[in-house]
Amino acid sequence: MDKLLVTLQMFWNDITNSEKEKGATAVEYGLLVALIAAVIIAVVAILGGQIQEAFQKVVDGLTAGGIAPKAG
Repeated sequence: MDKLLVTLQMFWNDITNSEKEKGATAVEYGLLVALIAAVIIAVVAILGGQIQEAFQKVVDGLTAGGIAPKAG
């Protein structure tokens, strides 16, 4: 009889702990998404001017080659 009670208690603990772990993983995914967003914002802030210059060089090259960009 004691074995049955111990088995049932272990089963109940497994069920209740799995729900808590699901909630914890949702929080972890949220933190991961926030970290990725922060990294993207930092990269754009740091490299934004350089990226804009690179695209401007391409536009200037196309314009000098006789290929005019479409008006915006």
